[in-house]
Amino acid sequence: MAGTTHDQSSATRSRRAQIIEATIESIAEFGYARTTFAKIATRGGLSSTRLISYHFASKRDLMDAVIDDIYRSIDQFLFDRMAIDPATRPISQRPDRPENPESAAAELRAYITGVVAYIDKHRSRMRALQSIFAAEHDEMPNPAVTQADPHGVVMSNLQNILRRGRRDGEFRDFDPVVIATMIQRPLEALPLLLAGRTRIDLDKYAAELATAVDLATRNPEHR
Repeated sequence: MAGTTHDQSSATRSRRAQIIEATIESIAEFGYARTTFAKIATRGGLSSTRLISYHFASKRDLMDAVIDDIYRSIDQFLFDRMAIDPATRPISQRPDRPENPESAAAELRAYITGVVAYIDKHRSRMRALQSIFAAEHDEMPNPAVTQADPHGVVMSNLQNILRRGRRDGEFRDFDPVVIATMIQRPLEALPLLLAGRTRIDLDKYAAELATAVDLATRNPEHR
């Protein structure tokens, strides 16, 4: 019986992941408003839309799962990226998150370049996320507002890095909320920029943003 329960649980996770991925691809192609359960079922190779309704109580429930899946994939991307940039850290305070790198500035630069790299490699996911945010602009709770919350996971992570840099004398004195916002908003705007300028040099985009943050935060007396 235990084996059967495990198999059912694995099958449920697999089916949910299949639906979520089909939803992401559908929204990326058609936009939020024109994405229906029928289109998701077709994209995902599902026999019926009832399979979607079985795993997700509503479209809102499905969108929440999509947003959560994208956020988790960004976090995993940053975690895996430590192999090529040791200063990179995942956003969430997960148990396997390593200790802080030597420099808060290095961690900020790695975060910026890592997120830009994710956006470049996962454009469909970012188009879908932006489409959901735009469609739910007037709904509460708006997931875009939640993302911008200074007490949310993303902004809290950035503020923790900034406070550490100030504490260690590496950074000048400033308001962490303002600087964290200055870092995060150009990253969130990048998918929209790519929609109109697909030839943008993303390495230069990341480098320029990282340099701007460095100039805005550095303590000239720190050695």
